[in-house]
Amino acid sequence: MSEKKSRVISWIILGIFLLAFILLISNMALWESFLRWLFPEEREVLHPRGTLLELVGEHLWMVIVSSGLATVIGISIGVLVTRPLGRQYLPLVSNLSSLGQTFPPVAVLALAVPLLGFGFKPTVAALLLYGLLPILRNTITGIENIPSEVREAAYGMGMSSWQVLFKIELPLALKVIMSGVRISVVINIGTATVGATIGAGGLGSPITAGLVSENPAFILEGAIPAALLAFSADSLLGNIEKSFSSE
Repeated sequence: MSEKKSRVISWIILGIFLLAFILLISNMALWESFLRWLFPEEREVLHPRGTLLELVGEHLWMVIVSSGLATVIGISIGVLVTRPLGRQYLPLVSNLSSLGQTFPPVAVLALAVPLLGFGFKPTVAALLLYGLLPILRNTITGIENIPSEVREAAYGMGMSSWQVLFKIELPLALKVIMSGVRISVVINIGTATVGATIGAGGLGSPITAGLVSENPAFILEGAIPAALLAFSADSLLGNIEKSFSSE
């Protein structure tokens, strides 16, 4: 089987899976029947805060905003510290980004709440810190690993520094950068569930409610879609990453 045909098949399989996922989270009657079959002793099996489609939408929005900011900031700083003028800050940036990921998500939320309030903003701030490191490191690694001969050849052709960056360095480093984005997004999908503890909503809401009320049906209602969402995002970004590597 050719590589091109294999990529097409992988996109078709992913499309079918995503369609099935949307239909699954849209059918609350199916979820209620499934969870009531698993936990017949529970009086309530569906979290009353909202439908799964609404919770997934809230969850996705937190991940999209935080991952988008992490991507822009991570790539920008990664490019800056690989330039001659910013290279002196490379150790400092690496240490600070690593330090940001050593804090537990709950601790970051606790520190952010007094400054940003409850809900969406502190959760996005925490996810931004957690998602920044893989993108930043992969950007630096991707650019630094480009052979010096390639840059010298580009400069020899009369390219400016900006042209070398956008036409040579970033395209060659794109696959490595995309790998960092992929890791960051998957991490954020899982970490975003913690945001429910400060009223951010999303799939963490039924999980938190289930832990508080000792209701396993609520926990599964949030955990299963969160796992499927992480798998979907990983597969989607993996397909995009492969498309770059084959170009």
